[in-house]
Amino acid sequence: MDNFLLSSEHFISDLIRSTITLFVVIDPIGIVPIFMSLTQKMERAGRAEVSKTVVITAAGLLFVFALAGTQIFSLFGISISSFMVAGGVLLFIVAIELLTGGWRFIGSDAEGDTGVVPLAFPLLAGPGAITAVIILLETAGLAATVLSIIFAIAATYATLQYSDRIYRVLGRRGSLIVTRVFAVFVAAIAVQYIVEGAKALFL
Repeated sequence: MDNFLLSSEHFISDLIRSTITLFVVIDPIGIVPIFMSLTQKMERAGRAEVSKTVVITAAGLLFVFALAGTQIFSLFGISISSFMVAGGVLLFIVAIELLTGGWRFIGSDAEGDTGVVPLAFPLLAGPGAITAVIILLETAGLAATVLSIIFAIAATYATLQYSDRIYRVLGRRGSLIVTRVFAVFVAAIAVQYIVEGAKALFL
């Protein structure tokens, strides 16, 4: 009985830690201004459809890498370090687009495409989240990792569903400022991915 209680407490602790880690890495609140910028010409129903596409795509990517991430990398002969460099480059392009206000490389008028790039990947299920999932799988186990993905994605979906209210609080100018500031952080995160990946590859 004592062993069972200890095991349960350990599992709950791992689950809480994994969920918080993944939510922080995904950072759904940070993409609200970007989400609203990409969907500003859409009706509420269209925005809801995009949010569903975002969370389903992001969840699918995270589940795939949680269950078979190391095997996928091994199959293609790709290391996590190489993936971080490639993801960092893509994320840096996203940051440039955010700063300049252009979406020609990462956006589309199609609702489905908008939900996939850049929102689902690389902003939500980017190299950081995928790497975090693979590390959590090794440290917390499969059950805790899967549940943490479910909880983090559910919180992300709830955030996107109320994104219009968050956007109204910020206002158009406030959202523009937040987007530009967030773009700088995205660029910094991208550079960090590239530097860490390059260090692991060449040092």
